[in-house]
Amino acid sequence: MTDIRSPLQAHIVQTLVQPGQAVHTGQLLLVLEAMKMEHEICAPADGTVRALQCQEGDTVQEGAVLLVLDAAAPAKVAPAPAPATPIADPDLRPDVARVHARHALTLDASRPEAMAKRHALGLRSARENIADLVDAGSFSEYGALAVAAQSKRRSAEDLARNTPADGMVCGTARVNGQPCVVMAYDATVLAGTQGMRNHQKTDRMLGIALENKLPVILFAEGGGGRPGDVDMPIVAGLHVATFARFARLNGQLPVIGVTTGRCFAGNAALLGCCDLIIATEASNIGMGGPAMVEGGGLGVYPPEAIGPSAVQHANGVIDILVADEAQAVAAAKHYLGFFGPASASTAWQAPDAQALRAVVPENRLRVYDSRAAIQGIADAGSVLMLRSGFGAGIHTALLRIEGRALGCMANNPQHLGGAIDADAADKAARFMQLCNAHGLPLLSLVDTPGFMVGPEIETRAQVRHVSRMFVAAAHLRVPFMSVVLRKGYGLGAMAMTAGGFHAPLCTIAWPSGEFGAMGLEGAVRLGYKKELEAQPEGPQRQALFEQLLAQQVEGGSALNMAASLEIDAVIDPAQTRAWLTRALAAGHTGPLRGGMIDTW
Repeated sequence: MTDIRSPLQAHIVQTLVQPGQAVHTGQLLLVLEAMKMEHEICAPADGTVRALQCQEGDTVQEGAVLLVLDAAAPAKVAPAPAPATPIADPDLRPDVARVHARHALTLDASRPEAMAKRHALGLRSARENIADLVDAGSFSEYGALAVAAQSKRRSAEDLARNTPADGMVCGTARVNGQPCVVMAYDATVLAGTQGMRNHQKTDRMLGIALENKLPVILFAEGGGGRPGDVDMPIVAGLHVATFARFARLNGQLPVIGVTTGRCFAGNAALLGCCDLIIATEASNIGMGGPAMVEGGGLGVYPPEAIGPSAVQHANGVIDILVADEAQAVAAAKHYLGFFGPASASTAWQAPDAQALRAVVPENRLRVYDSRAAIQGIADAGSVLMLRSGFGAGIHTALLRIEGRALGCMANNPQHLGGAIDADAADKAARFMQLCNAHGLPLLSLVDTPGFMVGPEIETRAQVRHVSRMFVAAAHLRVPFMSVVLRKGYGLGAMAMTAGGFHAPLCTIAWPSGEFGAMGLEGAVRLGYKKELEAQPEGPQRQALFEQLLAQQVEGGSALNMAASLEIDAVIDPAQTRAWLTRALAAGHTGPLRGGMIDTW
């Protein structure tokens, strides 16, 4: 005999058995109510109800006997045979089925017409780009069931079918094993405009990214604020926090922007805050689209006329220009791999070290491609060139040496002989900020006659622009290494070596290195002006000039610089990787001190 007692003070709302009734294990006997919640009382074993000690409407105390149960004699139970086929899943409960149906409306398959239009343009959907980017099965979507805040003018079914996720697909995922936040504006939903719920979702993801220091990848395509969201009691919507929160990520964690198609207004503003902008050739990027331009009385233009990719690559807005979205996703993965816990790679292949000996021509006046030096120093296949359409005087790239990620900048002798102009200086200064904020050591490959000079260049605020290199270098917390490939002249060479030859962790030179307080030819013409003018103009004066220049070249040779301890070593170019690897092992990365990265 078993007393069935009340587990709490409650009200009897339903009795489902009578005295003498046989019951089985788990059968519902009574229903109690307490604090507006119902509690089920079930049979603990098979048996028969001997007595019912309460009735509907009674109030009972905790521990009160509700009924008495006589246990049944145990029955002989034959072992259950193994099922021949798998047991089918039971039918979904209505509430679960409703959830499945609602989520199905958020998928691309639910909008075949929109997807057909998208694919006809040669473009992928937001979900297709995310699927290509993230590790399989790793994407957890946030806010998938959001719809546009337009219930006062559209039906719930219309909103669910035509404004899935309110035009913003976002969540957490892994990319090459690294946890990230991924956000993608859906240009097939209200032209990728930014609705109020869209902003709420974005703000939620940005908070998660900042709190957990997760890199952010943003697919930006579409326009700005959406005037049709009539459910929200707002006038202009300029109080939204999205842009301030997005900007707060700067210098705290890697932020990658990817765009194709039309990226205007609010989408462009977020894209412009990113550390890195990857764009396809089909992209147009502008702070205002055609409607805003026309509304401002500035003329009528098609979208393709505003910020085409060729223009934005040449002016420095676009860091990496690619053919299509597949290449954009591949570039994003490549870039992200240089940062975070997985930034070091155990799988690497060294290039042919001997090839570095032939990079710099023996003729000291012959130009060459310094990108060959970058490729010859880096692990095979690791180089990612950044901002290649802008600031041609300095190449910037991310690469690996024996698996370790670092940044590299190199003078370009093919542009102004390697002289540093305003654009090149801006490019180098921002690149130093980028590497510094994210803890990447820096390698500088030096071949410059100095800063570009002359009346024309000074009209472009050369003084301010080139000085950014000194200021950026003075705030570095990461190891900085310099290799002088050929010319190391004047202030330009000092800017390429973090402010001076003894500022870096090491400053080494190849045998082709030559040094001077200014260009050697200019030094001869200025320093020996009287002697040269004393010779008749023609072969005699030129012969004296060549003699004096040869003396300057010899005096400023790499060997003499090393002998006077102005540089640390002169090495065989084939030994460069080994030298840098040892230097990296000795280097130290300090704590981040105000790691802002200039958007420019």
